[in-house]
Amino acid sequence: MTKQLETGIYNVRNVGRYIFQENALDFLPQILESRPDINIGPAIFIVDEFFQQDTDLVGRLPIRDVDSIFFVPTKDEPTTEYINALYSKVVNAGRKNIKAVVGIGGGTTLDTAKAVSNLLGNGGRAEDYQGWDLLTKPGVYKVGVPTISGTGAEATRTCVMTSKKTGLKLGMNSDFSLYDQLLLDPTLTKTVPGEQYFFTGMDAYIHCTESLAGSYRNSIGDALSEKSLKLCQDVFMSDDMMTEECRAKLMVASYLGGCAIATSYVGIVHPFSAGLSVVLGLHHGVANCIALNGLKDFYGAAQEELIAMTEKQNVVIPQSVCSGLGGEDLDRLYDATIIHEKPLINALGPDFRDILTRDRVTKLFSQM
Repeated sequence: MTKQLETGIYNVRNVGRYIFQENALDFLPQILESRPDINIGPAIFIVDEFFQQDTDLVGRLPIRDVDSIFFVPTKDEPTTEYINALYSKVVNAGRKNIKAVVGIGGGTTLDTAKAVSNLLGNGGRAEDYQGWDLLTKPGVYKVGVPTISGTGAEATRTCVMTSKKTGLKLGMNSDFSLYDQLLLDPTLTKTVPGEQYFFTGMDAYIHCTESLAGSYRNSIGDALSEKSLKLCQDVFMSDDMMTEECRAKLMVASYLGGCAIATSYVGIVHPFSAGLSVVLGLHHGVANCIALNGLKDFYGAAQEELIAMTEKQNVVIPQSVCSGLGGEDLDRLYDATIIHEKPLINALGPDFRDILTRDRVTKLFSQM
């Protein structure tokens, strides 16, 4: 057997339970009521602000008088500052002994709900837990309901956020960040705008591309990645990527891709994408596609397939987003990329800095 690099994860944990079917959201009251402690404490619902005026969806949520709902702004990705502010708001709302957190939305909202749950269980501030396995206690019981597919946030062991103070994009990477229960309901993705659906969905494709090209790969991770990749190809090379069948396939691909990187990890694209998000404020899905498009030297076949998919779906990847950046911004791009050691070791080995020199990273960004 080929010797694998040290991953630090031998006993892999995935999401505890999931329901995958149309109108899975309707199981939420039953799931919460089945918790013996839910009757002695409140639940909080953390929901994408997109649904604030959606009386149909909000009306389906089993919100009691003791519960609270918070709508999360999703124009920008989560920051430690926002997580801390929301956590304080939850605590100061007078809701004591919270027993459940329900996250409903895309990657930003799902990660925010995970982070708040972790802080309710561990105390402190969000930045205290940015890194690997820094949480020492489980968070509050949490249910995830994705309303867009691709990020894998519903299945991963992290919740990603950017610190404005340090300028770094890092997650609370821990088994304690995993959801206890998922409701995978493809009907909830039918209102997603087409371009957003594509860019977010491509996150699943890129997760698996990186996983299968890495040194941490293993048979289970490979199986998950290969199936997810095939589903993404089916969706994005179809005549209509948003049919009912395609939306169901992409939701499965997103979940499987998230499970895959729990053991096999990502590679070079995500660190470069993190740099683009930190410095330019680009959303993760768009930044991923820009990064993959500029990393043909490392992922040639995937880059070519990305272009074929964009042409099939009539989507345009932004070009020249780094043109005109000065030395300070280029330094920030480098720093925000090279800090992601585990993915870069996975892709390039422990001497990745010899390959990704400052000059080479700067040149690669200049082509994006």
